[in-house]
Amino acid sequence: MKQPLVPLATLIGRDVRNLKIEKPIVKYGQAGLARKGEDYFLIKTDCQRIPGDSSTLFSVFAILDGHNGMSAAVFVKENILRNVMSAIPQDISRDEWLQALPRALVVGFVKTDIEFQKKVSPAGETSGTTATFVIIDEWTVTGARYCQWWRSRKTQWPLRCWPGGLCLSRSIGDTDVGEYIVPIPHVKQVKLSNAGGRLIIASDGIWDALSSDVAAKSCRGLPAELAAKLVAKEALRSRGLKDDTTCLVVDIIPSDYPVIPTIPRKKYNMLISLLFRKKSQNSSNKASNKLSAVGVVEELFEGGSAVLTERLGKESPFNMNSGIFRCAVCQVNQPPGDGLAVNCGPFFPSASKSREGPFLCTNCRKKKDAMEGKRPSIPIVDSTA
Repeated sequence: MKQPLVPLATLIGRDVRNLKIEKPIVKYGQAGLARKGEDYFLIKTDCQRIPGDSSTLFSVFAILDGHNGMSAAVFVKENILRNVMSAIPQDISRDEWLQALPRALVVGFVKTDIEFQKKVSPAGETSGTTATFVIIDEWTVTGARYCQWWRSRKTQWPLRCWPGGLCLSRSIGDTDVGEYIVPIPHVKQVKLSNAGGRLIIASDGIWDALSSDVAAKSCRGLPAELAAKLVAKEALRSRGLKDDTTCLVVDIIPSDYPVIPTIPRKKYNMLISLLFRKKSQNSSNKASNKLSAVGVVEELFEGGSAVLTERLGKESPFNMNSGIFRCAVCQVNQPPGDGLAVNCGPFFPSASKSREGPFLCTNCRKKKDAMEGKRPSIPIVDSTA
């Protein structure tokens, strides 16, 4: 699922080179057309990095695209933010907080998956969910998402994992597929210029119908609330309602920019009709609709490896004052004898490696080993379904 970041100046045509850089305003709109009812939003605009300190506000926007039921999507909606935040110390500066976010997102996704599977395994629950999860802190945007489905080069059908028949390589839940499907997300962090930006977050009900360019152009110049509805309607017009079609549009706006007014409801249908009519009349002039390259997006971090060891880094897990190890995933303090550092294993004596790299408790280490294929019951990949 592609998530385009489009400089706001390209959408509303303003010269922002001389604007004073202050905290931006965040505006959003959401739209959803349900076929199965398995997509869920997570929207929180009043989060605080330091509880009780209103100067540390940040926003969270996510779409959970469930499959084979809604249980996994609902569970992720209710727990993932808590799990991400638990992986970041509270007594750090904002710069340190931003640097810690990519790793914390990986930890939060894996921890949420472990908790969900532990909860539903006795009941035989087999639902799962993909996720696109975004944190906006002033001009910095950090996003975690799952990659697109696999597709065979020899056939139009997607590759699938059995048992379960899932055509994804990463998700939360899906206990029937096994550990061949991993919950480790692709993470990217960028810093916007003072031009601001527009972020389009959507489920595959949108991206299977529209390219990122078409989605951005279809809502150009509109307030976020109307833009989200228009993107969803454009996907419906293009492909029909074949899947849950869910969209979030988030604008990161310079604080001194006059906010685009909300369109009155009575004028909404008339405006939609006018926009679609104008689009059909001008469809031949594609060159004139290209977005300009105003504004700069600075890439701060990107990591996509599905290997947990590579994503956890080399942070020391040992508290020299207490003699206690903290698991890098579940964040539970435990005596060192109850677990191992991630570099320990059959090729490394535990005495020489027990303090190298992040520490994992016994349960989280089992999860890591299973994701790395160190457990025999690994489902096969098949493309005939």
